[in-house]
Amino acid sequence: MAESESGQDKTEEPTDKRKKDSREKGEIARSKELNTVAVTLAGAGALMAFGGYLAETLMALMRMNFSLTREVLVDERNMAAFLLASGKMAIWAVQPVLLLLFVISFVAPIALGGFLFSGSLLQPKFSRMNPLSGIKRMFSLNALTELVKAMAKFFMILIVALVVLSADRQALLAIANEPLEQAIIHSVQVVGWSALWMAAGLLLIAAADVPFQLWQTHKKMKMTKQEVKDEYKDSEGKPEVKQRIRQLQREASQRRMMAAVPEADVIITNPTHYAVALQYDPEKGGMAPLLVAKGTDFVALKIREIGAEHNVQILESAALARAIYYSTELEQEIPAGLYLAVAQVLAFVFQVRQYRAGKGKAPEPLNKDLPIPDDLQRDS
Repeated sequence: MAESESGQDKTEEPTDKRKKDSREKGEIARSKELNTVAVTLAGAGALMAFGGYLAETLMALMRMNFSLTREVLVDERNMAAFLLASGKMAIWAVQPVLLLLFVISFVAPIALGGFLFSGSLLQPKFSRMNPLSGIKRMFSLNALTELVKAMAKFFMILIVALVVLSADRQALLAIANEPLEQAIIHSVQVVGWSALWMAAGLLLIAAADVPFQLWQTHKKMKMTKQEVKDEYKDSEGKPEVKQRIRQLQREASQRRMMAAVPEADVIITNPTHYAVALQYDPEKGGMAPLLVAKGTDFVALKIREIGAEHNVQILESAALARAIYYSTELEQEIPAGLYLAVAQVLAFVFQVRQYRAGKGKAPEPLNKDLPIPDDLQRDS
C-alpha cells in the first residue's frame, strides 16, 4: 500500500494540476520494452525489405576491393580513392536501414506518453549521488521489476533463437554449399527472419510492460486527502482569505451604494426592516426608475439616515418595498409589473416638490393600497 511521507494513504485520484505538474517534471509513462520491440521490428523489417539491395551492394564492394591491380596497390593516392569509394558504397547500402531505425527510435518513445521536453530533467540531481539512496534504489520494487524483465527478455530471446536456429538448421548448413552471391543473399534473409521472430517474442514482454508502466505512473501521481486539500487552498485561496476578500468587496459595494443615496428621488421603507432608494431621470434615456440602494435592518436604517440628511423623500409602503427589494438588483431598472405602483409614488414625490417650491397645492395623501402583481408580492 502506497503511503506518503505523512503516513496517509494515497487514495485520491490525481487532479488536473497534479497531472500537469508531473508532466512538466517529466514524470510520464515510458516503456523501454516498447522502444526495444519497435526498433527490433523496424530493423528486421528493413533487412527483409532492403536485404537484397544490401547484399548486392556488399558483393559489388567485395568485387571492387578484391580485384585491384598491382599498379593500384602500390599507389597510395589510388588506395585513398578506393577507400573513399568503398565508404560511400557502404553508407549508401545501409542508409535505408539506418534511416528507418532513426525514425522509429524517435517515434517509439513518444508512442506512450506523447512528446515531452522538460528542462527539469536536464538539471543535475545531487540526491542521486547519495550512496544510501543508490542502495535503496537497488533493492526497490522498481529494481526488482527491471531485473525480472531483463531475465524474461534473456530467456525469451534464447528460446526464440534456439527455435529459429533449429528450424533453419538445414538452410544454414546449405549456405556453405551455395555460390557466394546466393549465399550472401540467403544469409541476409535468415538474419532478417531471425530478428523478426525474436522481436515477435519480445512483443509479449512489451504487452505486459506497457500497462504496468501506465499503472505505476498513475499510482505515483495519486494523492492523499491532505494533498488534495492543500492544492485546493493554493489554487482557490484559503477560506479565511477568501472570506476577508468578500467582506472587503461587500464593504466597498455598500460605500458606493450609500454614496448614491443622496441622488435618489425617493426612499420607500417597510418601515423598519426594508429600505429601497429609486432614481428616475428620463433625460438619461432611462425607460424606468433605477434601484440605486437597498438594504435590510441596519443597512436600511443607514439608507434612511442618509436620505433624511439630504432631504430625500421617504415614504412608507411595506408591500412595495419588499417587492422591489426581492425583484430588482442594484443599478437595475424595476420590473414592468411595478411600473404602475412606482409611477404613483413618483407622481406624489414630484407633487410634493412642486408644493414645497410654492408652485402648486398640497398633494393628496398617497394611497397605501398600491397595485402590486401577485407574483412580485413578498411576505414580511
